[in-house]
Amino acid sequence: MSMTIDAPTILGGPSLPQRRELVTSIPGPKSEALIARKQAAVSAGVGTMMPVYAVAAGGGVIVDVDGNSLIDLGSGIAVTNVGNADPHVTAAVIEQVQRFTHTCFTITPYDGYVEVAEALNRLTPGDHAKRTALFNSGAEAVENAIKIARYYTGKSAVVAFDHGYHGRTNLTMALTAKAMPYKAGFGPFAPDVYRAPMSYPYRDGLSGAEAASRAIHMMERQIGADRLAAIIIEPIQGEGGFVVPAEGFLPALQAWANANNVVFIADEVQTGFARTGQMFASEHEGIVPDLITLAKGIAGGLPLAAVTGKAEIMDAPHAGGLGGTYGGNPIATAAALGALKAYDEHDLLGRALELETIIRDELTALQARDARIGDIRGRGAMMAIELVDENGAPDAALTGRVAKHCHVNGVVVLTCGTDGNVIRLLPPLSIGDDLLREGIGVIAEALAAN
Repeated sequence: MSMTIDAPTILGGPSLPQRRELVTSIPGPKSEALIARKQAAVSAGVGTMMPVYAVAAGGGVIVDVDGNSLIDLGSGIAVTNVGNADPHVTAAVIEQVQRFTHTCFTITPYDGYVEVAEALNRLTPGDHAKRTALFNSGAEAVENAIKIARYYTGKSAVVAFDHGYHGRTNLTMALTAKAMPYKAGFGPFAPDVYRAPMSYPYRDGLSGAEAASRAIHMMERQIGADRLAAIIIEPIQGEGGFVVPAEGFLPALQAWANANNVVFIADEVQTGFARTGQMFASEHEGIVPDLITLAKGIAGGLPLAAVTGKAEIMDAPHAGGLGGTYGGNPIATAAALGALKAYDEHDLLGRALELETIIRDELTALQARDARIGDIRGRGAMMAIELVDENGAPDAALTGRVAKHCHVNGVVVLTCGTDGNVIRLLPPLSIGDDLLREGIGVIAEALAAN
């Protein structure tokens, strides 16, 4: 039996019921049929986490082809911050697609690209003169940020950090720490990329100053500031385990970079756009990056990315050195302008902090009952638990069982961490309080059952 979905509901509008409802097992028969079709038509290298196929989404739920309504604690990996079908986004997209879908900004430009650039220049940290270039994906933004930094400094070496994730292109795989599934078998990777130790308070016990000193010592001794074009770091690591560095770590790194003509790049692909309770996570520690890479939550689910930064750095490459056929596509830029309205009008920064309070309270109560929750960390609607065994070692097997239990019981949760032992919570900022609590309750049930 499947649930009938009317047209307004398919758009993800207010008529989409905000409840968890399972009318079949997970996966249901229609999803199973699509799984078989996927296996026959799609590269096996393209995996899927949830064994269901979506037909509608909005608020805090995703509805599958069998009529099951699932609680969404993943937001398409921190993409649908404003929800899956915010009216500002859908209206802007419909209006734009009726005018034109593409001209290529580098051939026949249009005002939407410029308007998005103006907004990002205004919203990102710092009151200095800025410039923006638009791209298609987070990895593409990171790759271009490295290109710009190398061009500006005339140096080639780049430092990323332990547990960091920056993408799946050849250069960004070199920057990414985790081998499986992102790097294994795909080398050799781009050269002159190095890795420094990250501040990981739960594991290393170091203060921010101590962790920064350790990283700086490595960079000075093993690379040399005279060779180093850029350091790139996530203010809160995403795929690496939602690691929040100790206070003072990021400002110390930035101060060292500024003193040594090293471009400081904040990768805010996952942390940006109200996700952490600030528009950008860099603001929590008052750092002002030289360059900032953006994607995911920028455009309400449409593919768009950006590099925004100091004007003198962004203007360094020659004309034609940056760009791409689809970069800053007019439909995606329209969606971004709609999403920016939603962040403001719905006070989604404040909403992220409200969600943090709920999540932290629920997880703290759960941790008091279950010592396998070794750490609770994150900011805003970007929270996680690290699961460990009785010896405090990472427990990836438990994490996998908990996630599977959630999935078959109608809750979308994601795992992460270099050791695969972190459950991350990334609810859309449009989710209701009760739905969020119910989703966390299923995580509690999963832990109790395992």
